[in-house]
Amino acid sequence: MASTQVFEQSIQINASATTVERCITELNLMHRWLNPALRCYPVGDWDTNIGGKSRFVIEVPLIKPTLNSTIVERHPGLVVWGFEGFFQGKDRWECQPTQNGTRLLNRFEFQIPNPVVSWGFKIFAEKFTKQDMQAQLRRLKRVAEEIK
Repeated sequence: MASTQVFEQSIQINASATTVERCITELNLMHRWLNPALRCYPVGDWDTNIGGKSRFVIEVPLIKPTLNSTIVERHPGLVVWGFEGFFQGKDRWECQPTQNGTRLLNRFEFQIPNPVVSWGFKIFAEKFTKQDMQAQLRRLKRVAEEIK
C-alpha cells in the first residue's frame, strides 16, 4: 500500500473569509490563481457543494494528466476536494477568520498507488509541487486582496 504524503501551508490574507472563499469556489477567480498549466473543468454544471464534480488537468503536451475530483466536505469557509487519478487523496481549503482578515490553510493529503509514478513524482516533481502550492497561495492572496 502506498504511503500517505501531506503538504500543508497557510497564508495570511487581508480580506474577509467570504472573499477568500469566493476565490476558491468561483471558477473564474480560481483560474486567476491556479498554476497557468493547471485547468479546472466542471463535470456538468459548476458546483462546489458536496457531490460537485470537476476535472483538474495539467495542460502538458500529449499526456495531460487528469485528476477527477468530487467535493467531499463543504461548510462555510471550508471546501475539500477528494480526487482520484494518478494521485488519490484530498485537497482541503479552510478559511480561518482573523483580526486582520483571513488565514487560509491548504492541506494536500495524497497517495500515489503506482510505484513507478510515485518514484517519478519523488524524483522529478515533489519539490516543484511544494513550491507551486506556495506560489498558488501567494497568487490567491493577490486576487482576494484585489477584489475585497
